[in-house]
Amino acid sequence: MTELQGALAELLALLIPVECVCCEVEDTVLCGVCAQNMRQLCKQPFRAEQESPSLVDVNGIATLQVVAAGAYRDELARCLLSFKRSGQWRLADVLAPCLAKAVESAIGGRTGFLLVPIPTNGRAYRKRGFSPVHLLLLWVRLRRLLPHCASIDALQKKRSWPMDRLPTAVFHMLTGRLADVLPGRESLVQGNGQKGLGRGERARRVRGSMRVRRRRIKDIRGRECILIDDVLTTGATLAEAARAVKAAGGVVCGAVVLAATRPPAYAPFAAEDDPHGVIKTQSKNKWLKDE
Repeated sequence: MTELQGALAELLALLIPVECVCCEVEDTVLCGVCAQNMRQLCKQPFRAEQESPSLVDVNGIATLQVVAAGAYRDELARCLLSFKRSGQWRLADVLAPCLAKAVESAIGGRTGFLLVPIPTNGRAYRKRGFSPVHLLLLWVRLRRLLPHCASIDALQKKRSWPMDRLPTAVFHMLTGRLADVLPGRESLVQGNGQKGLGRGERARRVRGSMRVRRRRIKDIRGRECILIDDVLTTGATLAEAARAVKAAGGVVCGAVVLAATRPPAYAPFAAEDDPHGVIKTQSKNKWLKDE
């Protein structure tokens, strides 16, 4: 089987030339050296919520515990960007085990959790043709990396004005006129993405934007859920997802992400042989405490 996979990979490289997304070595989407470097970045998962303002209350107490597989930098950042923006789906074979390891570190040997992926917005889905988080969880399931945890596609984005579907000229005309009469007008011309937005604007953008699918409410009611996302920034998206799951009766026990853009100073020094050591934080909350 391994020989067949190798032959197919060589044939694919001939038909569709590729190069390493990190160092640009030819004939491979991710060379062995860069793959090893990325695994090293994800060697010690860590708690990351304390650096995300939307996940910490005014007293400095975490409202949602988050475990990150690694820091959003170097090979991990390049792989994630190529996976999400350039359609390099083969990188899922390297990214999925890193995500699974972070989940294992978070749950500490316990079983029975539902993994709930964060949905991508409609515009990003139409552009990419897939949801990165859902694809990673599919890879995790196919490789049986987390056989004791089921994943469920329970969350969905609420529909809003389809401004991104309007012709460009019409869109700018409407937003330009609305900007003269509506408060918060700066956000009208920034599109649907959150890149570059501050904490308050991100929170306002996602507040009330998610809900649990009606047919999935009975499946998550009373169940312990772990939210799954790709990158943690301010935490606004995870906070909104947690609100939606709780509103539907689910028990939010925490979240796991592939990368954190604001890794805490202690992150590289987590104890590898202690599954609970990787999630120590300044937070007074305990991991997996029912919320």
